[in-house]
Amino acid sequence: MSKNPFRYFKTSPEIIQLAVMMYVRFPLSLRNVEDLLHERGIDICHETVPQWVDRFGTYFAHKIRKRRSEGMKHSPQWQWHLD
Repeated sequence: MSKNPFRYFKTSPEIIQLAVMMYVRFPLSLRNVEDLLHERGIDICHETVPQWVDRFGTYFAHKIRKRRSEGMKHSPQWQWHLD
């Protein structure tokens, strides 16, 4: 049985994922992420974003890698490409 990594957080996993992905994927400051989420009606402190990145960054990266590799395996010409 896998444990829910979000079990101690009041914020939904979707909001946490959105904040982490905004900060990691785009060149945004912590305050920019806070402002963008505030425009969507989500109030968080900019200081929580790096805590979420530290705690959930590898979890989300693993999910993305797993989803991509499963999608590639279903293609007829599946192979890894290295740069």
